[in-house]
Amino acid sequence: MSKRVTTRVAPVMSLSGRLHAASPSQRAALRTRLATIVSTLSDAAPQRGSDLIASFQELLADADPSSVWLALSVLDGELATPTDVTRMTRAIRLDGVAAAFGTTPLRTARNWVLARRSPEVRVVTGEVLVDLEHTARAGLATGIQRVARETTLRWARDHEVTLVAWGPDHRQLRPLEGPERAKALTGEGEVPVAGPPDVVLVPWRSTYLLPELSPERDRNERIAAIAQFAHSRTGVIGFDCVPITTAETTALGVGEAFAHNLAAVRHMDQVSTISEAAAIEYRGWRAMLASTGRQGPDIVADLLPAEVPPTTAEDLAAVRARHVVPGVPMVLCVGSHEPRKNHLALLHAAELLWREGVRFTLVLVGGRSWNDARFQNALEGARARNRPVEAVTTMTDRELWAAYRVARCTVFPSLNEGFGLPVAESLACGTPVITSDFGAMAEIAADGGALLADPRDDHSIAALLRLVLTDDAEHTRLSEAARRRPASSWDDYAARTWKTLAMGSEPAS
Repeated sequence: MSKRVTTRVAPVMSLSGRLHAASPSQRAALRTRLATIVSTLSDAAPQRGSDLIASFQELLADADPSSVWLALSVLDGELATPTDVTRMTRAIRLDGVAAAFGTTPLRTARNWVLARRSPEVRVVTGEVLVDLEHTARAGLATGIQRVARETTLRWARDHEVTLVAWGPDHRQLRPLEGPERAKALTGEGEVPVAGPPDVVLVPWRSTYLLPELSPERDRNERIAAIAQFAHSRTGVIGFDCVPITTAETTALGVGEAFAHNLAAVRHMDQVSTISEAAAIEYRGWRAMLASTGRQGPDIVADLLPAEVPPTTAEDLAAVRARHVVPGVPMVLCVGSHEPRKNHLALLHAAELLWREGVRFTLVLVGGRSWNDARFQNALEGARARNRPVEAVTTMTDRELWAAYRVARCTVFPSLNEGFGLPVAESLACGTPVITSDFGAMAEIAADGGALLADPRDDHSIAALLRLVLTDDAEHTRLSEAARRRPASSWDDYAARTWKTLAMGSEPAS
């Protein structure tokens, strides 16, 4: 005989009941958050608790998703996700506001503001929020963080902006202040350790800008919610779509993380890509969104600058003493040792020339990366044959600018780049470049000073390297062309991206 299973329906406590059941401090905190919601969605918040709850329920009665997102984010003290909003709007339409926002066991577990530690929640209206989560805490400056830092430094100088980052679990948006703000803008100082935030920001009718890549899933879900529900303009700097177009050259998990990033970007208003090649990639992705009924963001290419500072005689002498064999030209390659950078092809091309008797040293500047075992083995093989090759894992900016100027040429045979900063920087120093004959690298080379090789053909790389090393007239022609290239600066770039991302048409209310 089978047993009858009965399901007990958990009781639901109304907001009024919640206020009465709370301690005085908890009651004050909950009333403050209710008043924040009501005053944001209307002209003012009533003083009496019963009137405050009545106004809250009236304002949420139509289950408008944006109002629901605001209410959830303020009450919970963390930004709600699109899934949270969908669940709550359905609950309101089924059972009304009082039941939907009442206490159930699920919401009791999160306990709204009744937890022991309750951060202050601020709804920020009419501000420009710049998200620097990684840039504010990174100890190692990648190309992406360099772009984010140089750009935001100038945005903060020329405009009123609020720098923000996220809580430890990427659920709460918080202001960057003190040492963290300095680290975000200059890269100097200790890497701060972020704890639970004392202040949580909820954007509303503002502007949210993301000048770096966001790989975290929880963070991307909340960025997507800001773009959909916060009545705010949203924009992002688009670096590349490498995890999609050449996924085989990226580490395990990168493609999945990037896909979640694009899931947020598809709801944003604007993407400013760092090259036309990157814009082509993003436009291809956007075209696919039509099959989902989405339009996607506007995409504008704002080419990165190539601004390099002057180099002192002392810096030049130091680089020559450390990296140059007297009377032998130096070939420079800058970039991490990941497969996409194609350093194996360069090592093979160099071996072809060394066997011919062409004299030069090869200096590879860049940190180790994922799946670089084959490169490391090839490097050790070249050293075992007494080839003049050196790998430098760290180099200061001053040393790098000097190395560009000391080098006979720079070689950058990457298989895919959103931009290719070493190409632009070398040319800005007046040093010829050998780079790939497609994508952003060919785009940069179009203004002169570079030769284009097929990066998938080692002999093509070797032939152009031989030409630059042995033909002084060709080297002089390329150097002069590099010096005639139009100048660009980070000031110019920051102004262009601000216009693209922050000054476009306002999103629909």
